[in-house]
Amino acid sequence: MSSQEFTHLDNAGNPSMVDVGEKPVTKRIAKARSIVVLDDEIMKKLQGEEIHTKKGPVFQTAIIAGVMAAKKTGELIPLCHPLGLENCQVEISMNDQNEVEIICTASLTGKTGIEMEALTGASVAALTIYDMCKAFSHNIVIRETRLIAKSGGKRDFVLEN
Repeated sequence: MSSQEFTHLDNAGNPSMVDVGEKPVTKRIAKARSIVVLDDEIMKKLQGEEIHTKKGPVFQTAIIAGVMAAKKTGELIPLCHPLGLENCQVEISMNDQNEVEIICTASLTGKTGIEMEALTGASVAALTIYDMCKAFSHNIVIRETRLIAKSGGKRDFVLEN
């Protein structure tokens, strides 16, 4: 595989930030999902659509953490461009398998994609749920984090189930 296939390597194979100076400004939206599997001990604490702990409401705290993380993605991932998000929404619900599903949707009008911000927001929200629930049990699995849709760049993407 040649280094030309990777966007964050220069011609010599060294790490390099992608030059987006000539790219067109477009509306860009990305949506990422993380799945967190909680054991029965923790699920017993679920009241309505929230788990309450001594640290506070788990899902509400995870939503705030996800948005904060998405805003700091350029500081966390070395070759990401620092981006001024126009919007970031984190939604947390239980799916059909009784797992916690986190959806982070991030958007901006700019020259580069926003996938990493959506992925970071979903990931940190999942980690926050782990942190807040570990006092009940360490039998928690962050099963997957993946991009489920993006639009506005060279290629649109929608995950097909």
